[in-house]
This record gives sequence, structure tokens and C-alpha cells, in this order.
Amino acid sequence: MAKARGLGRGLSSLIPEKVVESEVSEEKAGVQEILVDLIDPNPFQPRQRFTEEDIEELKQSIQLLGVLQPVLVRPLGNRFQLVSGERRVRAAKKAALSTIPALVRIITDTESMEMALVENLQRRDLNPVEEAYAYKKLAEELGWTQEEIGSRVGKSRSHIANYVRILGLDQEILGWVASNALSVAHAKILLTVDQELRRGLARRAVEEEWTVKRLLFAAEHPLASGAKNGGAVDVHLRAVESSLRRNLGTRVVVRGGPSEGKIEIPYHSVEELERLLDILQHDSEGVSGADAGFVV
Repeated sequence: MAKARGLGRGLSSLIPEKVVESEVSEEKAGVQEILVDLIDPNPFQPRQRFTEEDIEELKQSIQLLGVLQPVLVRPLGNRFQLVSGERRVRAAKKAALSTIPALVRIITDTESMEMALVENLQRRDLNPVEEAYAYKKLAEELGWTQEEIGSRVGKSRSHIANYVRILGLDQEILGWVASNALSVAHAKILLTVDQELRRGLARRAVEEEWTVKRLLFAAEHPLASGAKNGGAVDVHLRAVESSLRRNLGTRVVVRGGPSEGKIEIPYHSVEELERLLDILQHDSEGVSGADAGFVV
């Protein structure tokens, strides 16, 4: 394995001459140890969120076993630009490594962008919003059609189209999608309602952990859900729902309005069903208190 020499000797001390001079021979250059401090981040990196837990876990693995897979870099001036492997570089820095194994290749901006975007998409390293922006960038910067993008990353054209569409939502909602508080299916429903309703429905969907089906109902029946009157109707229904959950010890859902709707009481075993039936039968026999009326 080639060893990095002094910084004062410039790029040639870090990369074999044949790598700098010939694109044909660069494939044979092999893996080298590159100084971590000489590696700059990839401006085309689609992944924006790197959790501390993720980096810490990789750091511990590196401390135990070393960096098992080299990163990919390209020479730029007297430094290197990362093409892929940002998690490994971050973890290596956290593990206080001075060098990291790297494959040096001479590639263009376009090739660097394509590699960074496609690799992350194929490895499914991106959250839904990062994935959507990656598709958009491939279309805008490289001129790929949705069919071409889909064939490269193993997705259908409709999948690509649906993800790109969610970028029409505002940043707060996209933040919830990125953190998986809302799914892409939730986001698609929110796109069907006007801006006046969208944010309120999204916030309630997050706070109350709405299913896609429940959000769809609220989007299609804004008056029944209280969405168009400041939530006045829904205040009472939410109080009822909260009381039912407290009394029954399960995540009860109240759907509809004051004059029509339904109550859904989930259970996950025969034993839980029997417990709920016992409570309901007991309350129907005349338990006093306002909460008992909610249960009935």
C-alpha cells in the first residue's frame, strides 16, 4: 500500500504520476492512504442528515477493525474532493485517524454528481426529502428523464414522479417528512388541499399520529374534522377521544363530526379484546361520571 509523504512535496507525493497523467491507467492505481485533513466534502452529496448515533457506531467499528472499505476521492489542486464515503470520513475523524484508505480517480463534476446521487439512491441511504431532491438534481443537472432515473436506481417512473412532487410542500412539512413523522403517502394527500388547510392538517397528523387513511378523511371532510372553522367542532371530539383512550387504555380514534361519525377501538390480541369488552359492558351497566358517557 502506497504511503502518503510530506505535504510540502505537493500532489505528486500523494498520487502516483500515472494517476495524474492518464485517465486510462487510473483504474490500476489501487488504494492509497490519504491524509484525512486533505479531503474536502462532496458538494454534490445528497445526504444532509447524519445522526450522531450513526457516526458513533461506525467510529467504534473503525477503532476495532479499521476502515474496511476505501472512500472514493478525486484530486483537485493540492487537495482531494470526496466522491463517496462521507460517513466513513466523519467517523475516521471522530476516531482521531490521520489517514484513511482511498481510491483516487480522475473524474468530472458530472461524473462525481452522478456517482454520489446514484450510489446513495441505490443504497437507500437517503430520507424521502433527500431522495426527492436527488431525483430533481439528476433531472435538472444531467437532463435525465424520470424513466432514465428509474432504470438507474431500480424504481418506477411513478415513484420518481411522486417523490419529486412532494417538493411542492413548504419547508416545515418537508421537515416532518424528512424525519419520518409524515410519510410520502401523507405528503401526497397534503398536496391535494389548499395552502390554508395544509399546514394545520399536517401539524395535527404529526401531533396525533394520524394514519394515511385518517388524514385522507380529514382532507376530504374539512368541516367534519374542524379544519375550516378553527377546530371549534373538533375540540369536543378530541376531548372525547382523549377520555376514551384514558378509560380504555388503548389508542381510540374518533372520526367524523358532532352529528355523524364513528369510534374505532383497536385491539391486538384475544386477551385485549376481552379486557375491552369487560370495560365496555361494565360502563354500560351504569358507571357514574361524565367519562363513562364517553365510553358508551
